[in-house]
Amino acid sequence: MQDQPLDFEGIERQPLRTFTEKAYLDYSMYVILDRALPQLADGLKPVQRRIIYAMSELSLAAANKHKKSARTIGDVIGKYHPHGDSACYEAMVLMAQDFSYRYPIVDGQGNWGSTDDPKSFAAMRYTEARLRPYAEALLSELVQGTVEWVPNFDGTLDEPKLMPARLPNVLLNGTQGIAVGMATDIPPHNLKEIVAACIQLLDEPESSIRDLCKHVLGPDFPTGAEIITPKSELRAMYQSGNGTFRARAVYEMEEGEVVVTALPYQVSGAKVLEQIAGQMRAKKLPMVEDLRDESDHEHPTRLVITPRSNRVDVEQLMAHLFVTTDLERSYRVNLNVIALDGRPKVLGLKEILVEWLGFRLDTVKRRLQYRLDKVDARLHILEGMLIAFLNLDEVIRIVRKEDEPKPVLIKRFRLSDEQAEAILETKLRHLARLEEMKIRGEQAELSAEKEGIEKTLKSPARLKKLIREELTADAEKYGDKRRTKIVEREAAQAIDETELVTAEPVTVVLSNLGWVRQARGHDTDPSALSYKTGDSFQAAARGRSTQQAVFVDSTGRAYSLPAHTLASARGQGEPLSGRLDPPDGAIFAAVLIGEPSDPWLLACDAGHGFIVKLEALYSRNKAGKAVFNLPENAKVLAAAPVPAGAAALVVSVNSEGRLLAFPATNLPEMDKGRGNLIFGVPGKKSRAGEELMVAATIIAPEQSVVVWCGDRKMTLAWKDLADYRGERSQRGALLPRGWRKVDRLSVE
Repeated sequence: MQDQPLDFEGIERQPLRTFTEKAYLDYSMYVILDRALPQLADGLKPVQRRIIYAMSELSLAAANKHKKSARTIGDVIGKYHPHGDSACYEAMVLMAQDFSYRYPIVDGQGNWGSTDDPKSFAAMRYTEARLRPYAEALLSELVQGTVEWVPNFDGTLDEPKLMPARLPNVLLNGTQGIAVGMATDIPPHNLKEIVAACIQLLDEPESSIRDLCKHVLGPDFPTGAEIITPKSELRAMYQSGNGTFRARAVYEMEEGEVVVTALPYQVSGAKVLEQIAGQMRAKKLPMVEDLRDESDHEHPTRLVITPRSNRVDVEQLMAHLFVTTDLERSYRVNLNVIALDGRPKVLGLKEILVEWLGFRLDTVKRRLQYRLDKVDARLHILEGMLIAFLNLDEVIRIVRKEDEPKPVLIKRFRLSDEQAEAILETKLRHLARLEEMKIRGEQAELSAEKEGIEKTLKSPARLKKLIREELTADAEKYGDKRRTKIVEREAAQAIDETELVTAEPVTVVLSNLGWVRQARGHDTDPSALSYKTGDSFQAAARGRSTQQAVFVDSTGRAYSLPAHTLASARGQGEPLSGRLDPPDGAIFAAVLIGEPSDPWLLACDAGHGFIVKLEALYSRNKAGKAVFNLPENAKVLAAAPVPAGAAALVVSVNSEGRLLAFPATNLPEMDKGRGNLIFGVPGKKSRAGEELMVAATIIAPEQSVVVWCGDRKMTLAWKDLADYRGERSQRGALLPRGWRKVDRLSVE
């Protein structure tokens, strides 16, 4: 049986590129508009709006009892938000955390997380929740015809498209979100300051950012702390809607101890203590003796840092901690919102407030018009009721005699259908004489209210006054004092690593296989240390633990590492290749240490060398930097420090046992290069082959040079070098028989 060909009749066909492009764009717009970015009008994302609305429908107002969070989440995902329950619950938790929201919307009972671990909240089956009083600022006008209603995901229910926010919640609680190709970072602000800026714009629409920033001093975090960014930078941030600012912890001194009482927004106290403890373990904070976390319900943030003594400069210590821990943090600001036209935009502070005030004006108009329609409808009913009372006997007769009294009443008294229906539904108890007086009284009240509403709707000045009064009332009801101080401070400086290390004499020892270690003191004999099998002593240099140790490899590249970070000489050290990145096949040949301005002699076995200051060899790059331009196949020799004074001699020895001494002033001082010829003639051949320089060092008049042949040594004092004195680049004089197989030179 042959396979039947596939039938694609009636199936739409599209190029794969077209389909994927459209699908991705649709997904992108969904994430931008329905997930990540807040609406400017109410400052809420869809999931937050649906949670708040569902809680109001469940009668979870601030005055009512709490209900299980699982009940709320079930309603939300079942009726309005068909997504994961854990993500929905997490959004609800965020609105309940008083350390995350400046003005929390949800009032939770149970474990709702902590500043140290915001996601440590209990499962929704264990917690209970209701709305906070602040939620009324979002919900109170919902049923007053102020917003549009749209069908839910399955079309069985309606939900509000926006909340009729009485306050600019988008700035009060702020938000963060990452969409496709864009993100938003809006910090929280103080309610009273934002309301004051709104009133400023109502009174003076042409107000500048400088005028608004007289009221809005800067972000206001629920956790307090202080913002140290200059006011000019904050103004620029509010002008463009983009920027950064820095927040710093607040501390005070108590009985010689540093007590941190407020942390920057979203910073964990436990993490800060862990960062400080890490520095203490690494011996980078010798001035700190102890750490304690004394935080409790009464003091949500209380981190205690105990200095080692009262001589510790606390300001310098805290400045160091501000730089090296989360006690100071930088925050990004990107005021990206979905504007009233439904498009995402990055707006400045003024643009956001102006657009929100436009939304508020429209909301108030819709609320007043809704109330006016209700008043008109009631006045219409009352007019009919009054006609009925004035003709009560006739109305009763018609009701009693007529089979269908409604059309007769309409025709007899020229009533509308609604008026006739209201008369027929009136209870007998309401036919008393006093009811007429009540109707007339209600008519008078409603007429006065109608007149006032109509005047307000027709007058922009009255509308602005009404909005101003309502904003002021809400600011008094929900507002509070600023928690985050605005204090302009200079940038903190970390303490130099060398200042944190005790300055003590050390000897840095380098082995042939490139292993390094540092021994305390200058009396260590490097050759007497134990080495790994197949390894042996290569070079050593004496300096202090606070100095940089420089290493030169066989290719002429220089590297530097802080001496105190090197492995201890109690063991066999560590391979330099683990911390540095030399070229393939390179081996480390020389080690130098001292003050940055100290001169050193660099030389190679081809006979070339020059004087270089130590600081010219420093390199932060793991790959080092090229310093010695070596001849082909040449190898770097051990480096030697240059003693002070013009009388110093360069002493060098070659593979034929020839020793040469000449004034150190004959060598050039340079930062990098090949230098000058120190010893012999390049390529000079002996009977054993090419002559190579074995070692070179420099001595002062009061010093002696030690010639090592294996374990044997011969000491030559300054006066003993007279027979070996010559000019730079000469071949020198032969050493005595038995001392011509020289391994190295040292200085005593």
